Amino acid sequence: MRRRLGCAGGQQGTSALARLDVCKKRHKYIWIMRILFASSVLNLTELIALRPDLGKLKKILYFHENQLVYPVKKCQERDFQYGYNQILSCLVADVVVFNSVFNMQSFLTSIGRFMKLIPDHRPKDLESIIRPKCQVIYFPIRFPDVSRFMPKHKMAHLQKMLSLRGDSSAASSMALPLPPEQGSSENMLDNVESQSGPCDAAQPENLGSSLMKESYLKMRDSLDNSSSHPGEKKQNPNDISSGADDQQRPLHIVWPHRWEHDKDPESFFKVLMHLKDLGLDFHVSVLGETFTDVPDIFSESKKALGSSVLHWGYLTSKDDYFHVLCLADVVISTAKHEFFGVAMLEAVYCGCYPLCPKDLVYPEIFPAEYLYSTPEQLSKRLQNFCKRPDIIRKHLYKGDMNPFSWAALHGKFRSLLTTEPREDL
Repeated sequence: MRRRLGCAGGQQGTSALARLDVCKKRHKYIWIMRILFASSVLNLTELIALRPDLGKLKKILYFHENQLVYPVKKCQERDFQYGYNQILSCLVADVVVFNSVFNMQSFLTSIGRFMKLIPDHRPKDLESIIRPKCQVIYFPIRFPDVSRFMPKHKMAHLQKMLSLRGDSSAASSMALPLPPEQGSSENMLDNVESQSGPCDAAQPENLGSSLMKESYLKMRDSLDNSSSHPGEKKQNPNDISSGADDQQRPLHIVWPHRWEHDKDPESFFKVLMHLKDLGLDFHVSVLGETFTDVPDIFSESKKALGSSVLHWGYLTSKDDYFHVLCLADVVISTAKHEFFGVAMLEAVYCGCYPLCPKDLVYPEIFPAEYLYSTPEQLSKRLQNFCKRPDIIRKHLYKGDMNPFSWAALHGKFRSLLTTEPREDL
């Protein structure tokens, strides 16, 4: 049996020393190893210099992100060193794999410009040396079973997702008749500003935690406090059957990203505050991890958004996280820095309508319908969705999720991590 040494980096400046310590502890196994699989965070050049015997292995470098185009707030000397380390690691590696075409192209085409930061004795033709080693294999996502979290209006979407994964038996067993208006929902979406209609609410099923119950109570309260036309009977929030009155429950927007500047939370919250100024009703869930420095805009926006907030902060339970995604209607990205975007794809898998910048990796992954060019365009789309959330809930995603699933990609990774024995090992 072949063993493989996975050297995923920690801190860029010291990751090689950290991996050296691991390699020392596993020294007796080195002779039967064939492949060294490393993250681009690792300084592969330093590791090979510290352990020359590892240089005989097939060295694979996997890029989740690259430092040559990272949007730093204030350029420092260490920022150059991070990018320089990645270039050197590519020169040492035998195979360089990127998680998207955008990641690969932005890295390779930025090498020449980046190296001009060196005052003199600049190496030439580095791109032409590195490019032949490069290939793209998308990051493989294991999409979970979320059927127990899906509200009824998303069951048609779930059937489509299961069929894309090749799980036809599960898809057929979950088959539900589509509402009569399903076929015309796309035209309605195009003309959403001129539409008006009655209202409805659907209760999420299988509320498995106190967090979910609290969120549903907020949704129920918003229904109880909403106005109705004279003689019109309010929709019972305990009635989860789909009907013609799906507008009364406010649009649920989710933002599932790291709380850092490169995700541009300022633009996101500016758009939400504009929606509030216009008197539009919506709910928002702001998820994602926080680190040492949390931008002030988060605490300020939480206070300003008030009762519109359903969830705020990182959810440690995966079930809770996917449950929120299944209950949401629209997922937003305002990122200035994105090379793949697992959170957006997970949200789309859970039935959210994506709205992403027409930039970075997004045009590679999402059809043009789901892209916006300016914050003003994003705001306009959300204004329309707030007015007719029922139409968004009938929408079936037009893209293909299958290329990003582990089911579709595991064969490529198996081939990547296979090598013929070498006589000198």
